[in-house]
Amino acid sequence: MHSNKTTLPHLLVVDDDERLRHLLVKFLKENGFYVSQAADAEEAYAIIERFRFDLMVLDIMMPGDTGLVLTKKLRTHSYDIPILLLTAMGEVESRIEGLKCGADDYLPKPFEPEELLLRIQAILKRVQQTNATLLYETAIGPFQFHYKKGLLRKGQDPLPLTDAEIKILRVLVDHKNTPISREDLIQETKISSNFRTIDVNITRLRKKLEEDPKNPKLLQTVRHKGYILWTE
Repeated sequence: MHSNKTTLPHLLVVDDDERLRHLLVKFLKENGFYVSQAADAEEAYAIIERFRFDLMVLDIMMPGDTGLVLTKKLRTHSYDIPILLLTAMGEVESRIEGLKCGADDYLPKPFEPEELLLRIQAILKRVQQTNATLLYETAIGPFQFHYKKGLLRKGQDPLPLTDAEIKILRVLVDHKNTPISREDLIQETKISSNFRTIDVNITRLRKKLEEDPKNPKLLQTVRHKGYILWTE
C-alpha cells in the first residue's frame, strides 16, 4: 500500500453528489488537508487498496453499496481508517447502525463546514493520542493497563476483563483525568446504544479497580458530566 508523499493529513471524500463532493474537497484543501475523492463505494474501495488515508468522510446514501456497507467491508478486512459518516437529518437508525459498524462519528446534513472541520480535527487528534498510548502501559492507582493488549494487572497478577470492559477502559484512558459523558462512551466504544449497558460495565470495572466500589477513588462519577478515570 502506497502512502502519499505530502506531510499533510490525507483525507478521502466519498459522496455521489458531485457538487457537494467538490465543495467539500475545495474546503478541506483550503484548511490544510491533502484530499482525494470518490463518487461511490466501489471507487473508494479501489483507492483505499492503493493509498493510506488518515480519515474518510463518507456519505451513507449512495447508489450501489451504501456507506454502511462500505464501512462494514472495511472493518471486516481490518482497515482501521477513521470514518466520519454524513447522514440525512432523519436517518437516526442509520447513524446508530453506522457506529455499530465501526464508524468513528457522524454529521447530519445539512451541516456547517466549520463543524465538519472541527469533527475531523477531533477524530485525528484522538487517533494520534491513541496511537501514542498503544506504546506503553497506563498506571491506574496500583494497576497497570496495557492499552493495545487490553490487559489489566496488579503487580504481576492479571485481572480478567470482558471485551466490553476493555473497550470502556480504553476510552477512559484516552480521556484520562477528564470527565467523559455516557453519550460519548456509547459513541466511542460502540458496544451499545443503551446507557444501562455502560453503567453496568462501569460497576463491574469498579469491582475490579476499587478497594471500596461504593466509594470509588479511581473511577468516579462526575455529576451531570459522566465518568472520570484518575491516572498517574
